[in-house]
Amino acid sequence: MEDMKIGDKVRFLSEVGGGIVSGFQDKDTVLVRDEDGFDIPMPVRECVVVETDDYNIAKVNTGTHDKKKLVGERTARQFRDEDEEDDRPVTFVPKPQERRNGDKLNVFLAYVPMNPKEMTTTSFEAYLVNDSNYYVTFLYMSVEGTGWRVRFQGTVDPNTKLFMEEFDRSVLNDMERVCVQCLAYKQEKTFLLKPAVQVELRIDTVKFYKLHTFQPSDFFEEDALVYDVVKDDVPARTVFVNAEQLQEALLKKSADERPVRQPARKAEQPKNGIIEIDLHISELLDNTAGLSNKEMLDCQMKEFRRVMDENQKNKGQKIVFIHGKGEGVLRSELLKELKRVYKNCTYQDASFREYGFGATMVTIH
Repeated sequence: MEDMKIGDKVRFLSEVGGGIVSGFQDKDTVLVRDEDGFDIPMPVRECVVVETDDYNIAKVNTGTHDKKKLVGERTARQFRDEDEEDDRPVTFVPKPQERRNGDKLNVFLAYVPMNPKEMTTTSFEAYLVNDSNYYVTFLYMSVEGTGWRVRFQGTVDPNTKLFMEEFDRSVLNDMERVCVQCLAYKQEKTFLLKPAVQVELRIDTVKFYKLHTFQPSDFFEEDALVYDVVKDDVPARTVFVNAEQLQEALLKKSADERPVRQPARKAEQPKNGIIEIDLHISELLDNTAGLSNKEMLDCQMKEFRRVMDENQKNKGQKIVFIHGKGEGVLRSELLKELKRVYKNCTYQDASFREYGFGATMVTIH
């Protein structure tokens, strides 16, 4: 086929119509101007030259920018013959700047609400923050059944943060346990070797419903929920190390995972006036042999009701029920009972610093 150029009159092979060639969008696409003056992009292979006129380019492209004229003057064959890389824009990427005292590895996992004023409906963004002079190549994963699923993989430049994903509350249950694996290094220069890092974190998904849990940080203009992955070269404590320990933890909560606190005494109130009631079954019964899960739950709920009934007339009294994180069954039963029976009370998550994730504070009104 004769080389196609601007000014040629063409018709379409697979559909009705045609027009005059006004330019080339790329090496495989020609712009055909129809009778109404509209430029229609069409594959070169779908056009056939029916009449050749030596039109003046300025007449066809009246008012177009000089750069566009230059592109328009290329023929389809010229586009095909050129190396594709020659058409790509050359972008200058400056080398990341190192900062003083930045050779200690600091990596953080951060969550930012997209619309903080609408906490009940907002979606969230997840970032990996690299506050060091190292490149960090990483995997971000969440637990799925007995295995793990990769949510994001990539490399974050020194002293920057990298957007990983946007999500809403419908996937929060899939994010209670996440894992970050990362390798740190520098490019085109020598550096101190950093050990490979694998950190598993338990994400308190209840926090995503509360605006005050998102706090100011050095990395975002908005308030964010930030978890340490590596702090000054020290990885954050891994919640679960392997499958055997995971199975053991599901059967029995190990002592070192419980928040450090003084043993609760039912007969006395602490000096701050808050009553602490530990509802762990091991605190209520000396021996649980032969008891079903339902029987143990009934025992825990019986103790909860006893304490609530004894304090119904004590307006302003605050009671912290320590139920643990676990599978959330006991906490769910407590909240149902509070809504249904003890309507004169309000409740909220107890202080994380004192009780960890697994405690609810009730206030009598």
